[in-house]
Amino acid sequence: MQQAKFSLTLSQIEFLNRHKVYGFKDKSAMVRAALQQLKKELELQSLRQSADLYAALYEQDAELQELTETAIEGWPK
Repeated sequence: MQQAKFSLTLSQIEFLNRHKVYGFKDKSAMVRAALQQLKKELELQSLRQSADLYAALYEQDAELQELTETAIEGWPK
């Protein structure tokens, strides 16, 4: 595994020092889990923004709505 060097505030260091209380075997495991969670949340946020944009575009495009309705004709509801 690669290593990285970064700076933290005192409260962040104190929080990290309690890694075992939160079930992590070491500080690195806690940081990796936090970064993975942040990555997941940012990707989800990006996906939601993209979905909102597509929904807004769809709402404004009558031709696309008509095409969609035509495509789903005959499908069970």
